Amino acid sequence: MQRITITLEDELLAELDRIIAARGYQNRSEAIRDLARAGLRQTADQAGAEGEYVGALVYVYDHDSRELAKRLARGFHQHHDLSVASMHVHLSHESCLEVAVIKGRGREIRGFADSVIAERGVRHGRLVLVPVDIEPEGHSHDGEAEHRHSHLRVRQAG
Repeated sequence: MQRITITLEDELLAELDRIIAARGYQNRSEAIRDLARAGLRQTADQAGAEGEYVGALVYVYDHDSRELAKRLARGFHQHHDLSVASMHVHLSHESCLEVAVIKGRGREIRGFADSVIAERGVRHGRLVLVPVDIEPEGHSHDGEAEHRHSHLRVRQAG
């Protein structure tokens, strides 16, 4: 077993201590090991995501963090093919919440989401993926001439 040192914000440590008390852990190390295992399982489940997905990337960041807003915007521009829409919410004088709807190949979405969440100054981040099939269709609306475009159909579970 290895011994490591980590630095946590006061609020995060307080939240961790609440989990430790609520679940009856003997110490912080046991709790952190369990949380790390759960995170690794979740990452492994989504890392191998094949096929097409639509997803929601939700993250909170410190808008005063040096050049972070520019780096995040640059990343979205570099991955404009994945980006569908986003919403920006001012939570406080320091914190912003963003919700980005993204679609594309599972591995590409996961890689992009990981790069956003790993940015220094991003305090929290989570990606939710929904598997879809892209179905090209031709049809008309309200009696207009037929046109072709794609629809996303949510894949049925397992």
